[in-house]
Formats: sequence, structure tokens, C-alpha cells
Amino acid sequence: MTTITIGTVAALHRYPVKSMLGEELNVTRVGAKGFQGDRVFALADVETGKIASAKNPSKWPTLFSFRAAFTEPFNGSDTLPPVWITLPDGSTLSTEDKNIATRLSSSLGKPVRLLKGATATGTLEEYWPDIDGLARRDVVTDEAMPAETFFDLGMIHLLTTATLDSYRALYPEGRFETRRFRPNLVIQTPSDFKGFPENEWDEKTLAIGDEVKIKITGPCGRCVMTTLPQGDLPKDTGILKTAARHNQARIGAYAAVLQGGIIHAGDVVRIESN
Repeated sequence: MTTITIGTVAALHRYPVKSMLGEELNVTRVGAKGFQGDRVFALADVETGKIASAKNPSKWPTLFSFRAAFTEPFNGSDTLPPVWITLPDGSTLSTEDKNIATRLSSSLGKPVRLLKGATATGTLEEYWPDIDGLARRDVVTDEAMPAETFFDLGMIHLLTTATLDSYRALYPEGRFETRRFRPNLVIQTPSDFKGFPENEWDEKTLAIGDEVKIKITGPCGRCVMTTLPQGDLPKDTGILKTAARHNQARIGAYAAVLQGGIIHAGDVVRIESN
């Protein structure tokens, strides 16, 4: 077995409720379905049964104005605590609130219900903007999620600082900040890493810290979500246009979990090969 160090863990993120803003972590447990507590809740459109997603911003324009965070640390427990959801007006409610569906529906302007765990394959709507280089343009499609999850595709989404720096150089007017891309894992790569290193890691095994191993399953093709405003980040279609022009609209990569365990901010990340 040979290993090559490719960086350290710069940041860890989880998003307890799909398509809402999430929380940054110092440490997390990783299992077969990725980071513990990541995307374990979602909202469903009562009228269609489809999962609410910022991928269709004309239908769900304010989802990025909601923030979700667990009420307390997990402390090694498999039983997850409730989640606090902060609404756009600054008020909060718990996922244990009996009136949560009513309050969320009122804030979103359409009837929704809270789903506490996925039991089958769900469907969401995705809008493809009219941008050169995208597979589809100016159309809304139905996209299926992996069975029994609220993920779009992979269980873990990772991103390198080298990729962010490369895009910043290509489009200095844009704000290529981590939060635009909603990764779980940000890898601080050495200064001599240039371009988009994740492109070279397909099918590679990454060892993180002392326990966790993940396998890169493919590139993360980006969508309209990267262009949406959130917090002080403005709407910017140039973000996606730049990715489409220079890297087939790819920013980061997806990964599956080969071996679970605990990872910490600052852990060394290595590529393993036989």
C-alpha cells in the first residue's frame, strides 16, 4: 500500500434539512450514508409529493433563507437530537414542534410537510438555466434521488481549495466561496496543486485521519443553485457560466464511504493505492 498526502481537512459541513443552510463542524462521525445528521430531513410539496429543492428556484425561491442546525452535540449517540430551523424572519422552531408544517407552509407560501427520514426513492424538480455547456437548457426536469436518502447523488460532496482558487483566477469578479457549493468536506491542498485536482481522483480511495476511507465516485456537475443569493452572496450566473466554460460545469466530486469513523478539522488526507 502506498499513500500520497494531498492536503488536510479545512472544513466540515452538514445540512440537516435538504436545501436549507447548514452548520460547520469541528468533528463528525461518518457512516454508510455520509456525515451523521446530514440531510436527514426534507420538505415535501403537499400537492405533488416531490421534495422541495432550491434546484427549482422559481418554485422554492426562499429556501436558502432558512437555516438548520441540531440543538445539541451527538456525543457518539446514534439517536439524533431535534433540529432548530431559523426562518427568514429570524424566528425559530423545532422539528419536534407539532405545528411545524403549518409554520413552514406559511413562511414558504405553499403547503409542505416535514419528512423525518427517507424511506423510498424521492423526486425533486431541477431547473436548468440557459447556459452554454449545460446538458439541458431552460427546462425543468424531474430528478430521482438515491433510495432511502435525501441526497442528490453521492453521500459525500468534497471540494478542494485548489479548485476554488482556480475559479477565482478565471472569474475574479465572482465570489467563489465555499458556501455557494454546499460541500461536506473541504480539503486544503498544497500551494503547488493547480487546476481542478478532483478531476484526477475518480475511483481513487482517500484516507482521512486515522479511520475514515472514502472512494471518489465521479465529478460533481453543478446546477443553478450555485448562482443563487444566500446571505451576503449575490445572485451571479457568472459562477456557473465559468464552470461550464472551463471544466464541464464541474466543481468538486462525489464520494462513497468505504470505512466509517471519526474525522476532525485538520486531519491529514491521503490517496491510497495498491
